[in-house]
Amino acid sequence: MFDFTVITNNWVLLWSGLLMTLYFTVITIFAGLVIGLIVGLIQLSPFRPLVLLGRCYVEFFRNIPLLVTLLWVYYAFPIFAGVNVTKFWAGFIGLSCYVGSFYAEILRAGVQSIDQGQTDAATAIGMSYGQRMRRIILPQAFRRMVPPLAGQSIIQMKNTTLLSMITVPDLLYQASYISSFTYRPMEVYTAVGAIFLIILVPLTYLARKLEKGGAVSI
Repeated sequence: MFDFTVITNNWVLLWSGLLMTLYFTVITIFAGLVIGLIVGLIQLSPFRPLVLLGRCYVEFFRNIPLLVTLLWVYYAFPIFAGVNVTKFWAGFIGLSCYVGSFYAEILRAGVQSIDQGQTDAATAIGMSYGQRMRRIILPQAFRRMVPPLAGQSIIQMKNTTLLSMITVPDLLYQASYISSFTYRPMEVYTAVGAIFLIILVPLTYLARKLEKGGAVSI
């Protein structure tokens, strides 16, 4: 029998966990966008060493599971570098670097989807690389990048559940804590699933609507 009092009696913990989840989602998306912009532009640079450096970053973080990255930053990096890393910083760094690699690929693909003739025309009238990007290429590419960026940002919120593995008190961590003393995992984890559905279903629908404007392949 489903006992709703398990949820109502512990709503404060669930609410604090949800706020932590939303907090990490927002700050890591913004940090990831900054990283993605930098790395994406590096990959589009005419200088081959920079392109290789950006590519190495993308392949490194996209091909290592996020959980492994979080655990390495939290447990191994302090030993490797001799620097203390709190669980909050470990979560922030791991999630930001991970999503930044995907954003970088979205930006690269978006820019490369713009017709080469526009770049040639901008070059012909004397625009520098920075001017071409800022005035011609990026404004057009951004419209094409919005759908995949929205989709990846939705995935990022789901990725935050891995923060519980390094004891960040996010929604899943609080749910596990409540389950440990109520012995009612069915109610608690059902509530967590419902919360994610309430938040992400409308966002997913919005992302699908944005896809009508076109998407890029990554």
